[in-house]
Amino acid sequence: MHLPPIVAAIIYVVGIGCLFYLGRYKTVRMSKALWIPAAWLFVISSRPVSLWLGMAPNLGGVDATEAYVDGSPIDRNVFIFLLLAAIAVLVKRSGKVGSLLRKNILILLYLSFCAVSIVWSDFPLVAFKRFTKALGDLAMVLIILTELDPWAALQRLVTTLGFLLFPLSMLFIKYYPDIGRRLTMSWTIESVGVTTQKNELGLDCMMYGVFFLWMIVSAYRERANPSRRRRLLAYGTVIAVIIWVLSKCNSTTSITGLISAGTVMWLASRPSVKLWGVHLLVLTVLGLAVTALFFDSGGSMVRALGKDPTLTGRTQIWDLVLGLHTNPLLGTGFESFWLGSRLEKMRSALPNFPVNEAHNGYLEVYLNLGWAGICFIALLLVTGYKRIISGIRRNPEKASLFLGFFLCTLFYSFTEAAFRMLTVAWSFLLLVIMAGSRPVLFKSSSRIGLGHVGKVATDEKPDYTAQNASLITHWVSEIDS
Repeated sequence: MHLPPIVAAIIYVVGIGCLFYLGRYKTVRMSKALWIPAAWLFVISSRPVSLWLGMAPNLGGVDATEAYVDGSPIDRNVFIFLLLAAIAVLVKRSGKVGSLLRKNILILLYLSFCAVSIVWSDFPLVAFKRFTKALGDLAMVLIILTELDPWAALQRLVTTLGFLLFPLSMLFIKYYPDIGRRLTMSWTIESVGVTTQKNELGLDCMMYGVFFLWMIVSAYRERANPSRRRRLLAYGTVIAVIIWVLSKCNSTTSITGLISAGTVMWLASRPSVKLWGVHLLVLTVLGLAVTALFFDSGGSMVRALGKDPTLTGRTQIWDLVLGLHTNPLLGTGFESFWLGSRLEKMRSALPNFPVNEAHNGYLEVYLNLGWAGICFIALLLVTGYKRIISGIRRNPEKASLFLGFFLCTLFYSFTEAAFRMLTVAWSFLLLVIMAGSRPVLFKSSSRIGLGHVGKVATDEKPDYTAQNASLITHWVSEIDS
Protein backbone atom coordinates (compact mmCIF):
# COMPACT_ATOMS: atom_id res chain seq x y z
CA MET A 1 0.00 0.00 0.00
CA HIS A 2 1.42 3.35 -1.06
CA LEU A 3 0.47 6.09 1.37
CA PRO A 4 0.38 9.80 0.55
CA PRO A 5 3.78 11.25 1.50
CA ILE A 6 2.38 13.54 4.19
CA VAL A 7 0.49 10.66 5.83
CA ALA A 8 3.60 8.50 5.68
CA ALA A 9 5.65 11.30 7.23
CA ILE A 10 3.23 11.57 10.16
CA ILE A 11 3.31 7.80 10.71
CA TYR A 12 7.10 7.74 10.63
CA VAL A 13 7.38 10.66 13.05
CA VAL A 14 5.07 8.83 15.45
CA GLY A 15 7.17 5.70 14.95
CA ILE A 16 10.36 7.59 15.76
CA GLY A 17 8.69 8.89 18.91
CA CYS A 18 7.81 5.31 19.86
CA LEU A 19 11.45 4.26 19.41
CA PHE A 20 12.57 6.99 21.79
CA TYR A 21 9.88 5.92 24.27
CA LEU A 22 10.81 2.23 24.11
CA GLY A 23 14.54 2.91 24.29
CA ARG A 24 14.34 5.61 26.97
CA TYR A 25 16.91 5.84 29.73
CA LYS A 26 15.14 6.55 32.99
CA THR A 27 18.16 7.07 35.21
CA VAL A 28 20.55 8.82 32.82
CA ARG A 29 21.06 12.57 33.07
CA MET A 30 23.46 13.82 30.42
CA SER A 31 24.91 17.32 30.23
CA LYS A 32 23.56 19.68 27.59
CA ALA A 33 27.07 19.72 26.09
CA LEU A 34 26.34 16.33 24.54
CA TRP A 35 24.07 18.05 22.02
CA ILE A 36 27.17 19.52 20.36
CA PRO A 37 28.69 16.20 19.20
CA ALA A 38 25.14 14.98 18.49
CA ALA A 39 24.64 17.83 16.01
CA TRP A 40 28.12 17.35 14.52
CA LEU A 41 27.68 13.61 14.03
CA PHE A 42 24.18 14.05 12.62
CA VAL A 43 25.50 16.38 9.93
CA ILE A 44 28.47 14.21 8.94
CA SER A 45 26.24 11.12 9.05
CA SER A 46 23.67 12.67 6.72
CA ARG A 47 24.15 15.69 4.47
CA PRO A 48 25.40 19.28 4.79
CA VAL A 49 23.12 21.79 6.47
CA SER A 50 22.94 23.82 3.24
CA LEU A 51 21.35 20.82 1.51
CA TRP A 52 18.91 20.26 4.36
CA LEU A 53 17.84 23.89 4.04
CA GLY A 54 17.73 23.77 0.24
CA MET A 55 20.38 26.49 0.13
CA ALA A 56 23.28 24.67 -1.53
CA PRO A 57 25.59 26.91 -3.61
CA ASN A 58 24.42 27.58 -7.15
CA LEU A 59 26.92 25.86 -9.44
CA GLY A 60 25.53 27.35 -12.61
CA GLY A 61 28.38 28.78 -14.67
CA VAL A 62 30.95 27.76 -12.04
CA ASP A 63 33.62 25.19 -12.75
CA ALA A 64 33.18 22.10 -10.58
CA THR A 65 36.75 22.23 -9.31
CA GLU A 66 36.33 25.88 -8.27
CA ALA A 67 33.10 25.10 -6.44
CA TYR A 68 34.83 22.23 -4.65
CA VAL A 69 37.48 24.65 -3.39
CA ASP A 70 35.05 27.36 -2.28
CA GLY A 71 32.52 25.16 -0.49
CA SER A 72 29.41 26.51 1.21
CA PRO A 73 29.48 29.51 3.60
CA ILE A 74 26.47 28.10 5.45
CA ASP A 75 28.16 24.78 6.15
CA ARG A 76 31.43 26.48 7.06
CA ASN A 77 29.66 28.71 9.60
CA VAL A 78 27.78 25.78 11.13
CA PHE A 79 31.00 23.83 11.67
CA ILE A 80 32.76 26.89 13.08
CA PHE A 81 29.90 27.50 15.54
CA LEU A 82 29.92 23.87 16.71
CA LEU A 83 33.71 23.86 17.02
CA LEU A 84 33.73 27.05 19.11
CA ALA A 85 30.95 25.68 21.32
CA ALA A 86 32.94 22.47 21.79
CA ILE A 87 36.09 24.41 22.69
CA ALA A 88 34.12 26.38 25.30
CA VAL A 89 32.98 23.13 26.91
CA LEU A 90 36.44 21.58 26.80
CA VAL A 91 38.00 24.64 28.44
CA LYS A 92 35.67 24.07 31.42
CA ARG A 93 36.76 20.45 31.48
CA SER A 94 40.46 21.25 31.02
CA GLY A 95 41.57 18.87 33.76
CA LYS A 96 40.00 15.82 32.19
CA VAL A 97 40.89 16.95 28.67
CA GLY A 98 44.56 17.43 29.55
CA SER A 99 44.75 13.99 31.15
CA LEU A 100 43.14 12.36 28.13
CA LEU A 101 45.36 14.16 25.61
CA ARG A 102 48.52 13.23 27.50
CA LYS A 103 47.56 9.59 27.03
CA ASN A 104 47.03 10.13 23.30
CA ILE A 105 50.19 11.94 22.23
CA LEU A 106 50.25 9.94 19.00
CA ILE A 107 46.99 11.51 17.83
CA LEU A 108 48.36 14.96 18.63
CA LEU A 109 51.56 14.18 16.71
CA TYR A 110 49.56 13.03 13.70
CA LEU A 111 47.40 16.16 13.73
CA SER A 112 50.53 18.27 14.17
CA PHE A 113 52.03 16.66 11.08
CA CYS A 114 48.79 17.37 9.20
CA ALA A 115 49.07 21.02 10.28
CA VAL A 116 52.70 21.27 9.17
CA SER A 117 51.81 19.72 5.79
CA ILE A 118 49.70 22.80 5.04
CA VAL A 119 53.03 24.56 4.38
CA TRP A 120 53.74 22.53 1.24
CA SER A 121 50.14 22.42 0.03
CA ASP A 122 49.51 24.36 -3.18
CA PHE A 123 46.16 25.40 -1.64
CA PRO A 124 47.22 26.34 1.92
CA LEU A 125 44.10 28.36 2.77
CA VAL A 126 41.78 25.51 1.77
CA ALA A 127 43.97 23.02 3.62
CA PHE A 128 43.87 25.19 6.75
CA LYS A 129 40.06 25.44 6.63
CA ARG A 130 39.79 21.67 6.36
CA PHE A 131 42.27 21.17 9.16
CA THR A 132 40.04 23.16 11.53
CA LYS A 133 37.24 20.70 10.76
CA ALA A 134 39.60 17.84 11.56
CA LEU A 135 40.14 19.47 14.96
CA GLY A 136 36.35 19.50 15.30
CA ASP A 137 36.24 15.71 14.96
CA LEU A 138 38.70 15.42 17.83
CA ALA A 139 36.82 17.97 19.96
CA MET A 140 33.55 16.02 19.64
CA VAL A 141 35.19 12.80 20.79
CA LEU A 142 36.74 14.64 23.74
CA ILE A 143 33.32 15.91 24.83
CA ILE A 144 31.91 12.37 24.84
CA LEU A 145 34.83 10.92 26.76
CA THR A 146 34.90 13.70 29.38
CA GLU A 147 31.25 13.33 30.32
CA LEU A 148 30.59 12.27 33.90
CA ASP A 149 29.69 8.83 32.57
CA PRO A 150 31.28 8.51 29.12
CA TRP A 151 29.90 5.02 28.58
CA ALA A 152 26.31 6.13 29.17
CA ALA A 153 26.96 9.25 27.05
CA LEU A 154 28.13 7.14 24.12
CA GLN A 155 25.10 4.88 24.36
CA ARG A 156 22.66 7.78 24.60
CA LEU A 157 24.31 9.67 21.72
CA VAL A 158 24.55 6.84 19.19
CA THR A 159 21.11 5.49 20.08
CA THR A 160 19.54 8.91 19.51
CA LEU A 161 21.23 9.30 16.12
CA GLY A 162 20.22 5.80 15.06
CA PHE A 163 16.58 6.38 15.98
CA LEU A 164 16.60 9.42 13.66
CA LEU A 165 18.85 8.52 10.73
CA PHE A 166 17.43 5.19 9.61
CA PRO A 167 13.67 5.70 9.88
CA LEU A 168 14.16 9.02 8.04
CA SER A 169 16.22 7.26 5.36
CA MET A 170 13.46 4.71 4.90
CA LEU A 171 10.86 7.48 4.70
CA PHE A 172 12.82 9.45 2.11
CA ILE A 173 13.60 6.44 -0.06
CA LYS A 174 10.00 5.20 -0.12
CA TYR A 175 7.95 8.37 -0.12
CA TYR A 176 10.22 11.31 -0.95
CA PRO A 177 12.37 10.15 -3.88
CA ASP A 178 13.49 13.69 -4.67
CA ILE A 179 15.33 13.61 -1.34
CA GLY A 180 16.03 9.91 -0.76
CA ARG A 181 17.15 8.87 -4.24
CA ARG A 182 19.40 10.33 -6.89
CA LEU A 183 20.18 9.90 -10.58
CA THR A 184 23.76 8.78 -11.16
CA MET A 185 26.03 9.72 -14.06
CA SER A 186 25.34 6.28 -15.55
CA TRP A 187 21.60 7.06 -15.58
CA THR A 188 20.67 4.68 -12.82
CA ILE A 189 18.71 5.46 -9.67
CA GLU A 190 20.43 4.84 -6.35
CA SER A 191 18.99 5.12 -2.86
CA VAL A 192 20.80 7.62 -0.63
CA GLY A 193 18.34 8.19 2.23
CA VAL A 194 19.46 11.02 4.49
CA THR A 195 22.90 11.11 2.86
CA THR A 196 24.03 12.27 -0.59
CA GLN A 197 25.60 9.05 -1.89
CA LYS A 198 24.88 5.35 -1.46
CA ASN A 199 28.29 4.47 -0.04
CA GLU A 200 27.83 7.09 2.67
CA LEU A 201 24.47 5.54 3.51
CA GLY A 202 26.13 2.13 3.57
CA LEU A 203 28.77 3.44 5.98
CA ASP A 204 26.04 4.69 8.32
CA CYS A 205 24.32 1.30 8.19
CA MET A 206 27.57 -0.49 8.97
CA MET A 207 28.85 1.69 11.82
CA TYR A 208 25.53 2.27 13.56
CA GLY A 209 24.39 -1.27 12.71
CA VAL A 210 27.28 -2.75 14.68
CA PHE A 211 26.32 -0.57 17.63
CA PHE A 212 22.68 -1.67 17.61
CA LEU A 213 23.69 -5.32 17.24
CA TRP A 214 25.83 -4.86 20.33
CA MET A 215 22.94 -3.18 22.15
CA ILE A 216 20.65 -6.12 21.32
CA VAL A 217 23.16 -8.66 22.65
CA SER A 218 23.79 -6.56 25.76
CA ALA A 219 20.08 -6.08 26.47
CA TYR A 220 19.36 -9.78 25.86
CA ARG A 221 21.89 -10.74 28.52
CA GLU A 222 20.27 -8.45 31.10
CA ARG A 223 17.55 -10.92 31.99
CA ALA A 224 16.75 -9.27 35.32
CA ASN A 225 16.32 -5.79 33.83
CA PRO A 226 12.61 -4.81 33.68
CA SER A 227 13.19 -2.61 30.62
CA ARG A 228 14.79 -5.45 28.66
CA ARG A 229 11.85 -6.30 26.40
CA ARG A 230 11.02 -2.78 25.31
CA ARG A 231 14.65 -2.04 24.57
CA LEU A 232 15.00 -5.24 22.55
CA LEU A 233 11.95 -4.18 20.55
CA ALA A 234 13.41 -0.71 19.89
CA TYR A 235 16.87 -1.94 18.89
CA GLY A 236 15.48 -4.83 16.86
CA THR A 237 13.27 -2.42 14.93
CA VAL A 238 16.27 -0.24 14.05
CA ILE A 239 18.25 -3.29 12.89
CA ALA A 240 15.32 -4.35 10.69
CA VAL A 241 15.23 -0.86 9.15
CA ILE A 242 19.01 -0.92 8.62
CA ILE A 243 18.74 -4.26 6.81
CA TRP A 244 16.03 -2.82 4.57
CA VAL A 245 18.09 0.30 3.85
CA LEU A 246 21.16 -1.81 3.05
CA SER A 247 19.12 -3.86 0.59
CA LYS A 248 18.16 -0.64 -1.19
CA CYS A 249 21.58 1.03 -1.32
CA ASN A 250 23.28 -2.31 -2.08
CA SER A 251 26.68 -1.31 -0.70
CA THR A 252 28.61 -4.59 -0.82
CA THR A 253 31.45 -3.28 1.35
CA SER A 254 29.05 -2.24 4.10
CA ILE A 255 27.01 -5.44 3.96
CA THR A 256 30.14 -7.59 4.18
CA GLY A 257 31.66 -5.38 6.86
CA LEU A 258 28.54 -5.40 9.03
CA ILE A 259 28.19 -9.18 8.88
CA SER A 260 31.89 -9.81 9.50
CA ALA A 261 32.37 -7.21 12.23
CA GLY A 262 29.10 -8.14 13.90
CA THR A 263 30.08 -11.81 14.04
CA VAL A 264 33.54 -11.12 15.44
CA MET A 265 32.10 -8.63 17.93
CA TRP A 266 29.54 -11.15 19.21
CA LEU A 267 32.13 -13.92 19.61
CA ALA A 268 34.61 -11.56 21.29
CA SER A 269 31.97 -10.40 23.78
CA ARG A 270 31.54 -13.85 25.31
CA PRO A 271 32.92 -14.14 28.87
CA SER A 272 34.82 -17.31 27.95
CA VAL A 273 36.60 -15.70 25.00
CA LYS A 274 40.33 -16.41 24.58
CA LEU A 275 42.59 -13.67 23.28
CA TRP A 276 44.22 -15.97 20.75
CA GLY A 277 40.74 -16.68 19.42
CA VAL A 278 40.05 -12.96 18.99
CA HIS A 279 43.33 -12.49 17.11
CA LEU A 280 42.51 -15.45 14.88
CA LEU A 281 39.03 -14.13 14.09
CA VAL A 282 40.34 -10.66 13.23
CA LEU A 283 43.13 -12.02 11.04
CA THR A 284 40.72 -14.35 9.26
CA VAL A 285 38.11 -11.77 8.28
CA LEU A 286 40.68 -9.15 7.31
CA GLY A 287 42.80 -11.71 5.47
CA LEU A 288 39.83 -12.87 3.41
CA ALA A 289 38.93 -9.26 2.55
CA VAL A 290 42.48 -8.36 1.49
CA THR A 291 42.83 -11.55 -0.54
CA ALA A 292 39.53 -10.99 -2.34
CA LEU A 293 40.27 -7.36 -3.17
CA PHE A 294 43.97 -7.37 -3.99
CA PHE A 295 45.32 -10.89 -4.52
CA ASP A 296 42.52 -12.76 -6.29
CA SER A 297 43.63 -12.09 -9.87
CA GLY A 298 40.60 -13.76 -11.39
CA GLY A 299 38.18 -11.79 -9.24
CA SER A 300 36.16 -14.90 -8.38
CA MET A 301 35.78 -13.99 -4.71
CA VAL A 302 34.57 -10.49 -5.56
CA ARG A 303 32.16 -11.86 -8.18
CA ALA A 304 30.75 -14.25 -5.58
CA LEU A 305 29.61 -11.16 -3.65
CA GLY A 306 27.90 -9.78 -6.76
CA LYS A 307 30.58 -7.13 -7.24
CA ASP A 308 32.41 -6.02 -10.37
CA PRO A 309 36.03 -7.33 -10.21
CA THR A 310 37.23 -3.78 -10.97
CA LEU A 311 35.28 -2.67 -7.86
CA THR A 312 33.10 -0.35 -9.94
CA GLY A 313 36.07 1.35 -11.56
CA ARG A 314 38.11 1.73 -8.40
CA THR A 315 41.13 -0.12 -9.77
CA GLN A 316 41.24 2.36 -12.65
CA ILE A 317 41.12 5.26 -10.19
CA TRP A 318 44.01 3.76 -8.21
CA ASP A 319 46.13 3.47 -11.37
CA LEU A 320 45.32 7.03 -12.42
CA VAL A 321 46.11 8.72 -9.12
CA LEU A 322 49.38 6.83 -8.70
CA GLY A 323 50.28 7.89 -12.24
CA LEU A 324 50.23 11.54 -11.16
CA HIS A 325 53.47 10.93 -9.21
CA THR A 326 52.98 13.00 -6.07
CA ASN A 327 55.69 13.41 -3.42
CA PRO A 328 56.05 9.83 -2.08
CA LEU A 329 57.39 10.90 1.31
CA LEU A 330 55.21 13.90 2.23
CA GLY A 331 52.33 13.93 -0.27
CA THR A 332 50.59 17.05 -1.53
CA GLY A 333 49.60 18.47 1.86
CA PHE A 334 46.61 17.93 4.13
CA GLU A 335 43.42 17.30 2.09
CA SER A 336 45.05 18.96 -0.94
CA PHE A 337 45.29 16.24 -3.58
CA TRP A 338 41.77 16.68 -4.97
CA LEU A 339 42.26 20.32 -5.89
CA GLY A 340 43.36 22.34 -8.90
CA SER A 341 45.04 20.67 -11.87
CA ARG A 342 45.03 17.20 -10.27
CA LEU A 343 41.27 17.23 -9.90
CA GLU A 344 40.88 18.55 -13.43
CA LYS A 345 43.03 15.71 -14.80
CA MET A 346 41.02 13.12 -12.92
CA ARG A 347 37.72 14.62 -14.06
CA SER A 348 38.98 14.64 -17.67
CA ALA A 349 40.12 11.03 -17.45
CA LEU A 350 36.81 9.94 -15.88
CA PRO A 351 34.16 12.28 -17.34
CA ASN A 352 31.29 10.03 -16.22
CA PHE A 353 32.65 9.56 -12.71
CA PRO A 354 32.88 12.85 -10.70
CA VAL A 355 35.54 11.44 -8.41
CA ASN A 356 36.93 13.42 -5.46
CA GLU A 357 38.55 10.65 -3.43
CA ALA A 358 40.84 7.68 -4.07
CA HIS A 359 38.24 5.14 -2.89
CA ASN A 360 40.86 3.57 -0.65
CA GLY A 361 41.65 4.95 2.78
CA TYR A 362 45.35 4.10 2.77
CA LEU A 363 45.91 5.42 -0.75
CA GLU A 364 44.05 8.61 0.15
CA VAL A 365 46.43 9.19 3.08
CA TYR A 366 49.44 8.46 0.83
CA LEU A 367 48.33 11.01 -1.77
CA ASN A 368 47.88 13.77 0.80
CA LEU A 369 50.55 12.94 3.40
CA GLY A 370 52.86 10.43 1.73
CA TRP A 371 54.53 7.51 3.46
CA ALA A 372 54.90 9.63 6.56
CA GLY A 373 51.12 9.81 6.84
CA ILE A 374 50.80 6.07 6.20
CA CYS A 375 53.21 5.38 9.08
CA PHE A 376 51.12 7.54 11.40
CA ILE A 377 47.90 5.76 10.41
CA ALA A 378 49.57 2.37 10.89
CA LEU A 379 50.72 3.37 14.38
CA LEU A 380 47.25 4.66 15.25
CA LEU A 381 45.65 1.39 14.11
CA VAL A 382 48.14 -0.70 16.08
CA THR A 383 47.58 1.47 19.17
CA GLY A 384 43.81 1.19 18.83
CA TYR A 385 43.92 -2.58 18.45
CA LYS A 386 46.28 -3.04 21.42
CA ARG A 387 43.96 -0.97 23.59
CA ILE A 388 40.94 -3.00 22.46
CA ILE A 389 42.71 -6.24 23.38
CA SER A 390 43.65 -4.76 26.75
CA GLY A 391 39.98 -3.85 27.24
CA ILE A 392 38.85 -7.37 26.32
CA ARG A 393 41.07 -8.74 29.09
CA ARG A 394 39.09 -6.67 31.62
CA ASN A 395 35.62 -6.57 30.14
CA PRO A 396 35.04 -8.44 26.86
CA GLU A 397 31.44 -7.29 26.55
CA LYS A 398 32.23 -3.59 26.50
CA ALA A 399 35.50 -3.81 24.59
CA SER A 400 33.86 -5.90 21.87
CA LEU A 401 31.83 -2.86 20.79
CA PHE A 402 35.03 -0.93 20.08
CA LEU A 403 36.38 -3.96 18.23
CA GLY A 404 33.27 -3.83 16.04
CA PHE A 405 33.81 -0.13 15.27
CA PHE A 406 37.49 -0.82 14.56
CA LEU A 407 36.80 -3.62 12.08
CA CYS A 408 34.10 -1.62 10.30
CA THR A 409 36.57 1.22 9.76
CA LEU A 410 39.17 -1.17 8.37
CA PHE A 411 36.64 -2.75 6.01
CA TYR A 412 35.43 0.61 4.77
CA SER A 413 38.99 1.83 4.20
CA PHE A 414 39.58 -0.89 1.58
CA THR A 415 37.22 0.74 -0.92
CA GLU A 416 36.53 4.23 0.48
CA ALA A 417 38.48 7.08 2.11
CA ALA A 418 37.88 6.14 5.74
CA PHE A 419 40.59 8.29 7.36
CA ARG A 420 39.29 11.66 6.19
CA MET A 421 37.95 14.42 8.39
CA LEU A 422 34.16 14.72 8.66
CA THR A 423 33.50 11.02 8.13
CA VAL A 424 31.73 8.72 10.58
CA ALA A 425 34.50 6.12 10.18
CA TRP A 426 37.25 8.54 11.24
CA SER A 427 35.25 9.90 14.18
CA PHE A 428 34.57 6.40 15.49
CA LEU A 429 38.21 5.40 15.01
CA LEU A 430 39.31 8.38 17.11
CA LEU A 431 36.73 7.31 19.70
CA VAL A 432 38.08 3.75 19.75
CA ILE A 433 41.69 4.85 20.20
CA MET A 434 41.02 7.46 22.85
CA ALA A 435 38.44 5.41 24.77
CA GLY A 436 41.02 2.64 25.08
CA SER A 437 43.19 4.99 27.14
CA ARG A 438 40.47 5.23 29.81
CA PRO A 439 40.58 1.94 31.77
CA VAL A 440 37.46 2.97 33.71
CA LEU A 441 35.41 2.30 30.57
CA PHE A 442 36.34 -1.39 30.75
CA LYS A 443 36.26 -1.97 34.49
CA SER A 444 35.06 -5.44 35.40
CA SER A 445 32.09 -4.34 37.46
CA SER A 446 28.61 -5.80 37.14
CA ARG A 447 26.97 -5.43 33.78
CA ILE A 448 25.95 -1.81 33.15
CA GLY A 449 22.36 -1.67 32.14
CA LEU A 450 19.79 1.09 32.37
CA GLY A 451 19.51 0.59 36.07
CA HIS A 452 23.23 1.25 36.56
CA VAL A 453 24.16 3.91 34.05
CA GLY A 454 24.45 7.51 35.08
CA LYS A 455 27.04 6.91 37.78
CA VAL A 456 30.04 9.20 37.84
CA ALA A 457 33.00 7.66 36.05
CA THR A 458 36.44 9.06 36.75
CA ASP A 459 39.93 7.70 36.36
CA GLU A 460 40.81 8.69 39.92
CA LYS A 461 39.40 7.13 43.09
CA PRO A 462 39.30 9.89 45.73
CA ASP A 463 38.07 9.06 49.19
CA TYR A 464 35.19 11.55 49.51
CA THR A 465 32.29 11.20 51.86
CA ALA A 466 28.95 10.45 50.23
CA GLN A 467 27.72 13.97 50.88
CA ASN A 468 30.76 15.69 49.37
CA ALA A 469 30.74 13.38 46.35
CA SER A 470 27.09 14.26 45.73
CA LEU A 471 27.83 18.00 45.94
CA ILE A 472 30.78 17.73 43.56
CA THR A 473 28.78 15.69 41.06
CA HIS A 474 26.00 18.28 41.12
CA TRP A 475 28.47 21.17 40.71
CA VAL A 476 30.24 19.60 37.69
CA SER A 477 26.91 18.71 36.13
CA GLU A 478 25.75 22.31 36.43
CA ILE A 479 28.94 23.54 34.72
CA ASP A 480 28.47 21.17 31.80
CA SER A 481 24.82 22.11 31.49
